[in-house]
This record gives sequence, structure tokens and C-alpha cells, in this order.
Amino acid sequence: MERINDILVPFDFSPPSEQALAYALDFVGSRPGKKITLCFMQEKEDLKALEKQFADIRAGLSKAFRSELDWVHFSPPSVPGLIDKSRELHTDLILMGTSGSQDPEGTTHTSQTVLSTDCPVLVIPQGVPEEFRLKKIALVLGSNEIDDPKDLGTLLNFARTFNAQVHVLTIQTTPGVYGYSREEEKNERLLEYYLEDFYAQHTFIESDDMVEGIFDYAQEKEMDLIAILPRNHVRNGKPSEGRLTRILTLQSRIPLLAIEH
Repeated sequence: MERINDILVPFDFSPPSEQALAYALDFVGSRPGKKITLCFMQEKEDLKALEKQFADIRAGLSKAFRSELDWVHFSPPSVPGLIDKSRELHTDLILMGTSGSQDPEGTTHTSQTVLSTDCPVLVIPQGVPEEFRLKKIALVLGSNEIDDPKDLGTLLNFARTFNAQVHVLTIQTTPGVYGYSREEEKNERLLEYYLEDFYAQHTFIESDDMVEGIFDYAQEKEMDLIAILPRNHVRNGKPSEGRLTRILTLQSRIPLLAIEH
């Protein structure tokens, strides 16, 4: 995806959704040509109340905000309803908040959305710093060949927009020599081609716990965003069950970008 102009923010007036909206406003900044659409989701809709609440949100915008802000609604709230709405609006990015869960076998509406949609999703965990920063991105990459190299175009869009460096991380759970297989060498060429000068380095780490290894690296290197290429929708090879994607969505304490296709 070469552009990210239309952003859909699910909004149910909860603290996570309010934090997601704040992040979205910082994300588009003062750049014209962007559009944020709030997707109001309530069990019982009151359109007059929603109109007033949207007006209050608009009234609180900074004068520097030059993008478009709009709203849609549907009821009752559901993951399929949200995905249908994103397709109807030709959304480039779903940006949604989450309170997360420390239960590795748990699930949330956010994790369900990430695993179900074919649209990129930017997950904003509750409690991220209020000061917006996006300068260092950790792309988690396995040893499998990248399924659709064009997915890296979405990451390049992020890197170009914020002049961010992309640090690629591969976690290995068994000892060995890595980075020299046919798939890994092809991935390296794709990273260099698609990410251009924003590609910083590729780090290989051995860890018994993949999730812990990812979070430890992100914390140690002070990453602002973790990016993943979920394999539950791959066109080439066998799709995964999405367990790693689900756990990262549940437990990440920094923003997580799931680049779906």
C-alpha cells in the first residue's frame, strides 16, 4: 500500500478508544489530504447524542489540524460489522485501542479484528505515552519467505512519513546459523529494495520464548512501534493459526502494526 489516507477509528467512548483517537490525531498531524473516520459502536444508538458528541470532539481539535474528520455508526458492536464498515469505506488503516490481556490464551475484539481483517491494523495499547513519537520501528520477521513483498510498502509509508528507521528482528528458538538460507537471503534483498534507506539493520536473536524475546528487544532498543506480517492469511504456503499475532496484540505495551493483505 503506497498511501495511508483514510483511517478508521472504532470508538465506543471507552478509555482505550479515546487514547486511540488521540494517537490518530497525532498520527495525521497537520498534513492535509488525510481523513479520520470515527466509527461509533453502541448497543443502543442515539443519533442525536452521537451528533452532539462528535461536535464536541471536533470542537476540541487543535487549529493546526488540517485533515478531515468524519463519523459513521453501526449497532450492535461486532467485529464482522467493523470489518464490513472498513471495506465499505475503502479504509487504508484501522487504528484501534485495546486494554489488552496477559492471558496468552485470551482474546479481545481487537485481537479478533487483527486476525480477521485483510486491512492493516494499528493497535494502540492503553497506557502508551501521551507524547507522540515514531522514529524507530521493529519489524518482526520469521525465517519464511515474505508472502507478499508489497506489504513492505505499507511499512515504507510509515517510515517515510515519520522519517523512521526500520530495525528487522528475527527470533530463533533453536541454536544454529541463521540468515543464509535461500528464503532468508531473498528476504534480505526484498528488505533492501522496498525499505530503501529507512532499513537500518537485521538482528538475529536466540530465545526460548519468542514473545519475550520480541518485547525484550523492543524495550532495550526503545522501539516506538512493533510491526508484524501475520501469516494467517498467506497466499503462498500454509497459513498459520495466528497465535503469535494474537499474543502480541494482547500483550504489547507499545503500538503494534499488523500489516494484513
